[in-house]
Formats: sequence, C-alpha cells, structure tokens
Amino acid sequence: MTNSHRGEIAAVIGGVERRLRLTLGALADLEDAFGAEDLADLARRFASGSLKARDATRVISAGLRGAGEQVSDDDVATMHVDGGIAGYVDIVVRLIAATFGVDPREEGAASPLPAPAAADPPPSPGTT
Repeated sequence: MTNSHRGEIAAVIGGVERRLRLTLGALADLEDAFGAEDLADLARRFASGSLKARDATRVISAGLRGAGEQVSDDDVATMHVDGGIAGYVDIVVRLIAATFGVDPREEGAASPLPAPAAADPPPSPGTT
C-alpha cells in the first residue's frame, strides 16, 4: 500500500503493481542524469512539459529504486505499461506531482519548491 504523505504512488509496470517514490537520493541521481544545477532546476525541467522516452525511463527507474527495488534504467526500458506512451507519461506525472506537491501539467503551476531566501529588505522610506 502506498503512502501519499511520503510521495509514493502505485503503478502497474511489467504486469506487477509496484510502489514508486523519489527519495532525496533518487532526486540527486536525476539531477546528475539531467544535468540540473539544483532541485529548482530539476523542477523547471519537469514543469517544461518536454519529456523524452529516456527521461520517462530515468524518472520511473529512480522512483522504483527510491521505493526499494533493484532495477536499472535498462530494466525499466523493457518493462510494459498498459496504455502505451500515455501510460508511461501518466506514471511520471503522478510521481512528480506526489514528490513536489504540484501537477506539472497545470498551466502556470506554482513552483514546487520554496522561493529562495530574499536578501535583507530595502530600508523603509525616510530611513537611512
């Protein structure tokens, strides 16, 4: 059974219902794989709406590994998902939404990460 408070989802992959979760380690692996500078950069990439087949494979395999499965990207690339490419995309979108707390398909979705800390505020008018 999945725990949505932990960012887990369930999906049938390769004919087996599996849990997926993007742990901090899994996200670090995805940062490296995608050449992202940080989590905000990774989130922007996901929110861009551009998804290659290799990207889907990487995200799904990272999610499976984050939930404890011992699979490689190549293992996942050979696994069947019902619904064809739409099925794979659905898994990726649900996993990203569960991890970052937003649906990257939503137009103008808020950033899933907190805004960077602002520098000291400017002085109030009339003060030095």
